[in-house]
Amino acid sequence: MPMSNLTRSRVRSAWIFLVPMLVILALVAGWPLFRTIWYGFTDANLSDPEARQFVGFENYLRRGDDGEWYGLLAEFGDKGNWWLSVWNTVKFAVVSVFLETVLGLVIALVLNASFKMRGLVRTAVLIPWAIPTIVSAKMWQWILNGQYGMMNDLLMTLGILSQPLSWTADPDLAMASVIAVDVWKTTPFMTLLILAALQMLPSNCYEAARVDGIHPVKVFFKVTLPLIRPALMVAVIFRFLDALRVFDLIYILTSNSKDTMTMSVYVRQQMVDFAEMGYGSAASTMLFIIIALITIAYLKIGRVSFEGGR
Repeated sequence: MPMSNLTRSRVRSAWIFLVPMLVILALVAGWPLFRTIWYGFTDANLSDPEARQFVGFENYLRRGDDGEWYGLLAEFGDKGNWWLSVWNTVKFAVVSVFLETVLGLVIALVLNASFKMRGLVRTAVLIPWAIPTIVSAKMWQWILNGQYGMMNDLLMTLGILSQPLSWTADPDLAMASVIAVDVWKTTPFMTLLILAALQMLPSNCYEAARVDGIHPVKVFFKVTLPLIRPALMVAVIFRFLDALRVFDLIYILTSNSKDTMTMSVYVRQQMVDFAEMGYGSAASTMLFIIIALITIAYLKIGRVSFEGGR
């Protein structure tokens, strides 16, 4: 069916407003992304950026003179830390986002109830999220210090610990410590988004459930959770994308430690410490691809789950 003149005029007006934004987006985001992908196919080095040569897929996968495979895709075991950083990133993102979602939902349900000084409590809950990540990470670095940290002193005073622990240096504790700090920092973000969804729910559903004498737990799983599922999915995907790109929190607390090294930390190490611009760009491209694939998979699963629950 052909479009009417009014529809054509509206489409034309929409494009007039969209084109400047698309051009700016292409310049700000598209061009750097293209350059990063291009550098991933070169041997560029920060010591001599102009001496780069096109090497194809050698940064990703190549066979050396000794017959062994090298590059990002072959970095298993002692060859490198790329796949270890991928595993660390996924583990950090999954565990932290899960805990933040559960805690955020619980806190949002509490804050959604009516009680005295509710506004003050809501403001206090947002304080960890309002603190810049650099500041909070440095603060927790001091708190978790193995020699003079307040955490060890408090737990030893309470009799929970008999000797101080190296929270961020111990391989068995480093990842858990980083996740705990991230949960403390970002749970308020999840709380805020979920609370906004809760406040938009129609009250007649709960009034009907109260009249029918339905248990509050059943009301939560049968009424509240399905109604806030779209908002919850948006909150989780935004937080998950942010967790996959984590850099500052990990780098400040544990620097380049293999036990907590994420993909962003690995990229920074290759580009800055080792001056391997081409190799680091290839790692950045892989980071972009992995995040894109995980996002697409999550959206597909979430859409199927949402449509199946309707």
